[in-house]
Amino acid sequence: MTARLVVLASGSGTTLQALLDSPLRARVVGVVSDVPGCGALLRAREARIATACIDPADFPARPAWDDALLAAVRGYEPSWVVAAGFMRILGPAFVQGYEYRIINVHPSLLPAFPGAHAVRDALHAGVTVTGCTVHFIDEGVDTGPIIAQRVVDVRPGDTVDTLHGRIKAAERTLLVEVLTQLSDDGGPG
Repeated sequence: MTARLVVLASGSGTTLQALLDSPLRARVVGVVSDVPGCGALLRAREARIATACIDPADFPARPAWDDALLAAVRGYEPSWVVAAGFMRILGPAFVQGYEYRIINVHPSLLPAFPGAHAVRDALHAGVTVTGCTVHFIDEGVDTGPIIAQRVVDVRPGDTVDTLHGRIKAAERTLLVEVLTQLSDDGGPG
């Protein structure tokens, strides 16, 4: 059976596009965002993939948003949930509902530089190498078990944008490799 992927995204959707352009044996069956009109939703619609936007502004409190996100994702019956540039922390019920089936891509060599400003933090720390990590999401922030990592050199004169661009390219390749391996291994679904 072909693995079913739901992609969570908040931004332009370049990682989603890498998945769509790859020869994965898994199929993207839905894209869910928290940002109305974001690039990832537009890319999904162009590819005729079902979409949902669960905008936090539409909910009176975080628990209601968490419930709506979980319901939207469950509706696609995913084998794997892939957080590809999703900029919100997933609630405990979501994480528990998809334990070891939520994969995140993060722009650092975890456990170094967790959180939303990893590239900036790496530059400020003066490291000579950084990279990206694909890991399972747990209830912490970028603390889940690491699946794979790829090193990216920090070059003299790098800015957050130049370094992040090279890291994003490495992220896309690494995520496709990981999902290919998980699909080949038979994973859930």
